[in-house]
Amino acid sequence: MSFRIAFFFWLALSSAACVYRIDIQQGNLLEDEDIGQVEVGMTRSQVQFLLGTPMIADSFHQDRWDYAYYLRQGRRGDPTRRWLAVFFDDDRVSRIDKDLTLQPPS
Repeated sequence: MSFRIAFFFWLALSSAACVYRIDIQQGNLLEDEDIGQVEVGMTRSQVQFLLGTPMIADSFHQDRWDYAYYLRQGRRGDPTRRWLAVFFDDDRVSRIDKDLTLQPPS
């Protein structure tokens, strides 16, 4: 009887290690090619056509659009994180900051 209990205990522990973890993807998936097409002087609608709707719409920073992306693949190590900020002046792109440290806008 104790052999059966030990066997089922071993089976439960070994099957717990086989739990599937799904990929977690959040934010805007931006291709380098699309980011490279954004240029200073473009309008907001041109940027939105290329990159889509920004992830963060901050009412305190209306002249800044932030595109954040996060991907964790199952049990693999460090997740992929990307952050792109597009700054506007008079509804035209004035600056583009790429590969920022993932943090909220200040």
